Amino acid sequence: MDTITTKDGVTISYKDWGGGQPIVFSHGWPLCSDDWDAQMLFFLNQGFRVIAHDRRGHGRSSQTDKGHDADHYADDLAAVTAHLDLRNAIHVGHSTGGGEVARYIGRHGEGRVAKAVLISSVTPIMLKTPDNPLGLPKELFDGLQVQVATNRSQFFIDFASGPFYGFNRPGARVSQGVIQNWWRQGMMGSAKAHYDGIVAFSQTDFTIDLKRITVPTLVMHGDDDQVVPYADSGPLSAKLVKGAILKTYKGFPHGMPTTEAATINADLLAFIRS
Repeated sequence: MDTITTKDGVTISYKDWGGGQPIVFSHGWPLCSDDWDAQMLFFLNQGFRVIAHDRRGHGRSSQTDKGHDADHYADDLAAVTAHLDLRNAIHVGHSTGGGEVARYIGRHGEGRVAKAVLISSVTPIMLKTPDNPLGLPKELFDGLQVQVATNRSQFFIDFASGPFYGFNRPGARVSQGVIQNWWRQGMMGSAKAHYDGIVAFSQTDFTIDLKRITVPTLVMHGDDDQVVPYADSGPLSAKLVKGAILKTYKGFPHGMPTTEAATINADLLAFIRS
């Protein structure tokens, strides 16, 4: 993978394949750019240029102990797009990556952006607050941090085996390869980045960022998402982005870009070409 160095000295690894209009993919917690394999290959074969980076502290990027917050995530994405001089780009973010895309546009503007896609996104805010009564309690995220700090490897196996892909649902088609690949990606990254990242994805309020988005935007969310519950995410994000399209997937899990790649890819392509 190629790399760039950010202003604060962090090495960010990225993939850059093909030519044509660029599609930039931002991955979820605690994964890396490999989580976009099904999309990268599909859109490469459709004639697009596909780019995906490993967030700081994740995958092959520097395991720094600093900057694990939404602003740094957005700035790192901006550094990659500027380094590659990407223009007229479609930005696609999954989960934490959806927040990254929203903060990138909110913080750096739309000058290089053609369209945006938020998939199973943590936007507008996951945490339960007086203004967000449907959110999840802080104690739940505190518990995730405890598991990262005490037995990250087993926690990652359990998380991938259960709620992330909906493999805990009756009749689910469980894939050990998918589970092991999720674990592999997670364990490539830094425990510090993953620990701090829980605060970043759960407590950051992306409301203002979403309101600043004016490019065509697609919000995709499964109604059986056990990680980022549908009612407090997809519909609210779509409402905050002027003119956004909300596409709801009955029974789809949080990790639907992997388990339902054929459907997600087809709908992404239709939106991009619309």
